[in-house]
Amino acid sequence: MFEVQGVRVDPSTRRVWSGEREISFSRKEFDLLHALISRSGEIVSRDTLMREVWHTSFWTSSKTIDVHLGWVRRKLGDDPRRPHLITTVRGKGLRFEAEAPHAAGRPRQAASA
Repeated sequence: MFEVQGVRVDPSTRRVWSGEREISFSRKEFDLLHALISRSGEIVSRDTLMREVWHTSFWTSSKTIDVHLGWVRRKLGDDPRRPHLITTVRGKGLRFEAEAPHAAGRPRQAASA
């Protein structure tokens, strides 16, 4: 069981909760969330996600990860303009934050235009 920022993921039963609310995820959404939360605080490259979640070393579409990430964020209530759970590290990959950015002492940055 992984629990980070109130999100609990049970890999053995493939169940997810945000607080007390259970959330249903598709197979790929769950696999993406699991790949990120199991390494919370670490940057996970898009290449790694393609290998582990989609079991491929080539990109079927440049938007595959982004589309699934959007669905995961929406279900978890993570605003993509000011994410506090899953952040994008440009040129590096994605990170499930171990703490909310404001709780970690980092000021929120305004979205760039």
